[in-house]
Amino acid sequence: MKPTILILLLCQFICLLQPVQAAKKIKVACVGNSITYGTGIANRDTDSYPAQLQTLLGPQYTVGNFGKPGATLLVHGHRPYIQQEEYQKALHFSADIVIIHLGVNDTDPRNWPNYRDEFVHDYLQLIESFKKVNPQCRILLAYITPIADRHPRFISGTQQWHEEIQEAISVVAQVSQAEVIDFHTPLYPYPILLPDAIHPNEEGAHLLAQTAYSAITGDYGGLHLPMLYTDYMVLQRDTPLRIHGVADASTPVTVRINGQEKTTFTKSNGKWEVLLDPIKAGENYELSVQTPQQSRTFHHVAAGEVWLCSGQSNMQFMLQQAKDAAFEISQAHNPHIRFFHMKGRWETNATAWPAQAIDSINHLFYYQPTIWTECTPNTAATFSAIAYYFGKVLQDSLKVPIGLICNAVGGSTTESWVDRHSLEKHFPAILKDWTQNDFIQEWARKRALLNLQKSTSPFKRHPYEPCYLYEAGILPLQQYPLKGVIWYQGESNAHNMEAHYKLFRLLVNGWRQNWNQLDMPFYFVQLSSLNRPSWPWFRDSQRRLMNEIPHTGMVVSTDKGDSLNVHPTDKRPIGERLARWALNKTYHYTLLPSGPLYRQAVLKGHEVMVEFDYAEGLHTSDEKSLTGFELAEYDGIYFPAQAVIEGDKIRVYSDSIKHPRYIRYGWQPFTHANLVNKDQLPASSFRDKIR
Repeated sequence: MKPTILILLLCQFICLLQPVQAAKKIKVACVGNSITYGTGIANRDTDSYPAQLQTLLGPQYTVGNFGKPGATLLVHGHRPYIQQEEYQKALHFSADIVIIHLGVNDTDPRNWPNYRDEFVHDYLQLIESFKKVNPQCRILLAYITPIADRHPRFISGTQQWHEEIQEAISVVAQVSQAEVIDFHTPLYPYPILLPDAIHPNEEGAHLLAQTAYSAITGDYGGLHLPMLYTDYMVLQRDTPLRIHGVADASTPVTVRINGQEKTTFTKSNGKWEVLLDPIKAGENYELSVQTPQQSRTFHHVAAGEVWLCSGQSNMQFMLQQAKDAAFEISQAHNPHIRFFHMKGRWETNATAWPAQAIDSINHLFYYQPTIWTECTPNTAATFSAIAYYFGKVLQDSLKVPIGLICNAVGGSTTESWVDRHSLEKHFPAILKDWTQNDFIQEWARKRALLNLQKSTSPFKRHPYEPCYLYEAGILPLQQYPLKGVIWYQGESNAHNMEAHYKLFRLLVNGWRQNWNQLDMPFYFVQLSSLNRPSWPWFRDSQRRLMNEIPHTGMVVSTDKGDSLNVHPTDKRPIGERLARWALNKTYHYTLLPSGPLYRQAVLKGHEVMVEFDYAEGLHTSDEKSLTGFELAEYDGIYFPAQAVIEGDKIRVYSDSIKHPRYIRYGWQPFTHANLVNKDQLPASSFRDKIR
């Protein structure tokens, strides 16, 4: 053997004997305040978010926790982070990746009111200091975690200042070109994970760790699509369609349907979306979503009209419970109508829920998993009767596929369907101690406490809780394209029409903002006739809401009420009347959308002339004299009045009232008022001052 070859072999042998040099670990510095530190977590060394992040990332990373309780980003704040020992340790760590979560303590009134103008500058300086130590380091700026409404300073400025700081962090990211991660959104629907209103518990810290892990690695668990994407789904026709989901960062995603093919790449936060060109009405489309690693294909997809059907028990009321159910169900063969039926895992009946139910409720797992199904007698029987009748009329009139999404919950309150941000900003009082809060109907609070009787936690979540059904039943829809909403709810808010007056506006505006459709049609049912004394006032407040909120319509249902039953069984007329509003206002059909709706009352001598919209063919429903009109000179002292139809107006007078100043109609909880128009549609209750 030649000496040269022998030397080479010997060198290779010596190299094999030497230990392999370990690969350099990637260092991650978690910079922040007490939330990073792990305050409130019993075993912070293992359960703080940096510790859990270390577990997720594995041995190839070294994660350092440099959190300082009470620290502010502001240099002139009450405890500036850059003056703390933890800051010096973080610099010395010379991290490859720096996650900064600062700003929560800057909401303190000692800080933000005085020094807000310095926040962006101070944050940029902090970033620059880490860049000087390691010019190649990645900087991840975290939007600050939520502060729950239970915090004592919440309504005195904290809520508003919190939002301003989030906006400032966005500015810092733009200027510095740093990456942004969202520590706010994962925790926001889960206030019970913030036991003291600020610090996440172990489970909350895990959500932060998972968020940081995905941001660092780009691993978002592969391709995920909203739950509404199933076979037999109905897509909204004739409008650009936003198809979106989540996949691993920087992954190409291709969407195909009906000859269209659109490709995009996921962003660093794992989100992706494509905007499809409008699709004409039709059936048996095939929608495919594909990444290099995964593919999802949905068959029998239709394009047509999609409506969300929501509210409480009268919308949830099943076809099999309705009047003439046997006949109606036998006729329910229509593959052009499709249902997405979101059923609750547990009914809100008068019973104590088991512990597993309470745990699921706390984690927003209220609804059962479901899929799109065609309308058959079997599927229609347990679907909303009102939604079914509504869809049946639309399908018969429009001759296109109709998709109906129903997520109604019996007994649910208006506030449970309103988004948290709207309540925090415009009605924070209703969030405070909701099981003892008089804004919330006593019946609803007592029923919720009965359902939660076995709960051992001081934080109780329930479908009747403010925000709950928005977070459990609206957010998961993920802005699935809709044509509009039909709504039947109010029974659980009729005790306080003033609160409902504010809440209903927040609900409609919040849903429209969620779907980015500020003119989205919203058609609702006025409460029916029932022997409950507050209902005339509540019905009139609903009428006024319709006049004040654009693109809404109200169905009058007093003629189909039951004096003793909050769930009248004759649902067909109600669904059909909702369809009238949609056909007239949304689809521009020439038909009356409603019964006579009060416009004004004008004094003519000692008599009053009442004017209405939709007053064509005024007459009485029972061919008897008009009933239900009352006049008063002094508000609160009303007398029955005579009323005579004169063309499209009503002349009202009373021998007991010489100087009428106030008028009302149908002002009984269970009313026999009988004014209708040519299509037999009833007039609404009303009360007003005479002009």
